[in-house]
Amino acid sequence: MGALSHIRVLDLSRVLAAPWATQILGDLGAEVIKVEKPGEGDETRHFGPPFINGPDGTRGDATYFLAANRNKKSVTIDFSKPEGAALVKRLARRAHVVVENFKTGALAKYGLDYESLRNENPALIYCSLTGFGHDGPKKDKAGYDYLIQGMGGLMSVTGQPDGAPGAEPMKVGVAVSDLVTGLYTAIAILAALLHQARTGEGQSIDMALFDCQAAGLANQATNYLVGGMLPQRLGNAHPNIVPYQVFEVADGHLILAVANDRQFASFAKVAGMGELARDPRFAGNAERVAHRAALIARIEPVMRRHGVEHWIALLEAANVPCGAINRIDQVFADPQAIARGLTVAMQHATAGAMSLVASPLRLSATPPEYRCAPPLLGQHTEEILQGLLAIQATEIEALRAKGVV
Repeated sequence: MGALSHIRVLDLSRVLAAPWATQILGDLGAEVIKVEKPGEGDETRHFGPPFINGPDGTRGDATYFLAANRNKKSVTIDFSKPEGAALVKRLARRAHVVVENFKTGALAKYGLDYESLRNENPALIYCSLTGFGHDGPKKDKAGYDYLIQGMGGLMSVTGQPDGAPGAEPMKVGVAVSDLVTGLYTAIAILAALLHQARTGEGQSIDMALFDCQAAGLANQATNYLVGGMLPQRLGNAHPNIVPYQVFEVADGHLILAVANDRQFASFAKVAGMGELARDPRFAGNAERVAHRAALIARIEPVMRRHGVEHWIALLEAANVPCGAINRIDQVFADPQAIARGLTVAMQHATAGAMSLVASPLRLSATPPEYRCAPPLLGQHTEEILQGLLAIQATEIEALRAKGVV
């Protein structure tokens, strides 16, 4: 039994940040009921190609949707209609947690805001995830990962430095602002569940992409707030550690991640440049940061003499952190990925067997569960309405005829 097997989550969210959080809860055993609009569903079902295909070759959901929606049951309800809003309220009465990511205040007109649902279920945890939160001058502004990467400072420190070829602010290759927010959201919900279990009290949770991205600036934020340094784009270099970047080698590129003076001395020795560790400009990390350009100019031609495998063998033997830059196919073929079981086989309702990325959570007593593949749109509507709300089949058909479900 999963750690959250006693928890029911009503998931009114779409796209990535909030679904990422609810998938984590589902992996940990929670029953997650995903409410989607009839005939449309979560936008990410259409974020393709690529798409999955049914046995007859008909196009199914985009593979994007599969990334954040396993261990969920899909129920189609149009809560813009009074009958649909009433169904969602009934589901909320039977839930421990509600998660939504509509624009600030958007659900109040349907009676699905926190204050309304708290009246239905005083112990309810209501998590709202928006771009900028429920207060402040931007509270009504829509939030998308790309915008948040820019507005939250991440793109200002990502990309080649000014003057270098291809220099411009650059987004990260995955929606990292969404993902970081999803992780913070899951943590907040878990904390609220502990409080709920101890006191019987619910609460509201106000999560904002902008806030989470600012928190995710980590050392770059304290470089500015405490150190007075305004971080700039450095390409693949590190603002606080040198040499800690990508180097061109004879057959590609290699990451060299020298994090302390001992490692630097070891690197200099095996690279045939032992004198660098004795040079007062490079002996300590602070000095290496101050003389970054001079040091990198010494290292670059030496690194180009040999290929990736040569350098990895040499440096790992000397306990110098380094690594190849793998394509995604190489990631999942890596013996370490195979040993750790980084993919999980699941059976999709129409596409059949598929591999998804496994949860990275490793718990000895309550490990993640893989109960069901990402659902078809409305796959569990009858199951939930009949089993949880005791609605008769004839009433469901009447609701379907009205476009409510």
